[in-house]
Amino acid sequence: MTLRERLADAGVTLPPVAKPVAAYTPARLVGRQVWTSGQLPMVDGALPRVGHVGSDVSTEDARADARQCTLNALAAVGSVVDLDQVLRITKVTVFVNSAPDFTDQALVANGASELLGELFDEAHVRSAVGVATLPLGAPVEVELIAEVG
Repeated sequence: MTLRERLADAGVTLPPVAKPVAAYTPARLVGRQVWTSGQLPMVDGALPRVGHVGSDVSTEDARADARQCTLNALAAVGSVVDLDQVLRITKVTVFVNSAPDFTDQALVANGASELLGELFDEAHVRSAVGVATLPLGAPVEVELIAEVG
């Protein structure tokens, strides 16, 4: 099945590509890979919530934000290649705007990985990183690398 068909089967609609909040491009094709810039959980041009995960934002809300970031990243991929060319996601990096004592970054990152697990037959490699802050105060940011054929 193509990615487009898998998205339809999962009942998932990709949003429009989020506008960059600074001087960068959302995605770039490099050989047989599409690299995305970090994607925030923008919905209709706005963040659904801001703050540190573990103090201002719950783990479950941050997981939902990671899923939205991933949808935005897939939309960015689709802005440079036809989605039917996407063979797999090879690498995902999830940045979590973490309260000082928050240690469940991996659980937040599962919001991205579980969505990708629904769409692709093989697992990707992943990093889940706690950071002191993110652009616009976003709780989560996701970047990914897709292999295309």
